[in-house]
Amino acid sequence: MPSLAAPDASVIARYQPVIGLEVHCQLATRTKIFCGCATGFGAAPNTNVCPVCLGLPGALPVLNKQAVEFAIQAALALNCRVNPVSVFARKNYFYPDLPKGYQISQFDKPLAEHGYVDIEVNGVKKRIGITRIHMEDDAGKSIHDGFKDSDKYTYVDLNRTGTPLIEIVSEPDIRSADEAHAYLTELKQVLQYVGVSTCDMEKGHLRCDANVSVMLKGADKFGTKAEVKNLNSFRFLKLAVDQEIERQVGIVDSGGRVMQETRLFNPATGETVTMRSKENAHDYRYFPEPDLVPLKISEAWMANVQAAMTELPASRRARFTGEYGLREYDAQVLTAERETSDYFEQVVKASGDARAAANWVMGDLAALLKDAEKSIAESPISAANLGRLIKLIAEGKISGKIAKELLPKMAESGDAPETLVEREGLSQISDEGALLKIIDEVIAANPKQLEQYRAGKTTVIGFFVGQVMKASRGQGDPAVVNRLLKDKL
Repeated sequence: MPSLAAPDASVIARYQPVIGLEVHCQLATRTKIFCGCATGFGAAPNTNVCPVCLGLPGALPVLNKQAVEFAIQAALALNCRVNPVSVFARKNYFYPDLPKGYQISQFDKPLAEHGYVDIEVNGVKKRIGITRIHMEDDAGKSIHDGFKDSDKYTYVDLNRTGTPLIEIVSEPDIRSADEAHAYLTELKQVLQYVGVSTCDMEKGHLRCDANVSVMLKGADKFGTKAEVKNLNSFRFLKLAVDQEIERQVGIVDSGGRVMQETRLFNPATGETVTMRSKENAHDYRYFPEPDLVPLKISEAWMANVQAAMTELPASRRARFTGEYGLREYDAQVLTAERETSDYFEQVVKASGDARAAANWVMGDLAALLKDAEKSIAESPISAANLGRLIKLIAEGKISGKIAKELLPKMAESGDAPETLVEREGLSQISDEGALLKIIDEVIAANPKQLEQYRAGKTTVIGFFVGQVMKASRGQGDPAVVNRLLKDKL
């Protein structure tokens, strides 16, 4: 069937998109969910495998306790109710990279249900419901090669088979690609904060499927949905959702019918394409996994997991604005990553000045790390040393200018700021006698500016301050220099 012309913005505006996301997150365990094979990324193909994850006859799965605890932490962080009993089930389907011929997942009795994530888009706050979170094992990976040439090959790497996943299924509460982007952003931040996953999308640790439908605004019945599979970047999620909305509006508005199907997003063309007709639950022939007993989570176990939870991003943002008096924007920047917020708080502890700490972490340190292509976790300047640098400025021992010059030297040497100040003779000059000598020399060397000042152009004092600071190699105490200059002039 020939493709329809893309509808214009006025036509799209008559329709309401309805979007739900299914997010697969790989848990940060060292071993797989049902065996002792390593989960590390980048190993030689088909080396991190054993009879259990290969699905060989007679091999029995044993549940990884750490995977369960990570899943519980994720559920609590996403405001879900953790069920005291959940059941693993076999989800049967054929894939070349699924050696068992089924996936061990959870169906009618998942680990957790009824959660939510709060988002904000264009200043409007909204709550997105979470239907369920269930645990499952991952499939392997098919690698297609040579499809542009005459020889075509598909390779199968089973290293990923059996790595522990949680699937987070949202309610169909999302109404735009921007809201979908905000939801996934908040989800990723929360999961990284509690340490249950790296959420590295390039390594496949976070993957997203989008269920999209459209209906006329004011209608009370959802349209037929299509699922866009395996979106592995925030940019592709936004592009795919927007394109799928446009495609479905074009079909419905011209009198056609959207087919329930699974589609793939092609980044090269910016379009979604048919992958297969959509399966229903009965197509998977779910039944309870006979080799695993029901998972029972006691109150004592829950209490231990909760006690190990870290502070969540939203709570930390509120605390940064309340306790430290930071602006909302600064609090958002500093809590975007757990490592950044942890580092910032250590700087505050060492310096005693939250405002200055925020400025240095978001400003000079961030620029230095960007140039070095390092994350804050790899910072060559410890939080304690940056805090001491800020404290030296507050105590009047060095100027802000000297501090900025010291920062790259601290990064290069790893030395404490006091060590560098002493070694290079950079202590701030507050001695009035020494400063008066420099001031006299500067005034004598600039008679024209002196005449301008005495004629009433008092702004020239800024020129003199600059010259004195230059002559003192930035070590003159600015407050003392200003006072002495006014007296002299």
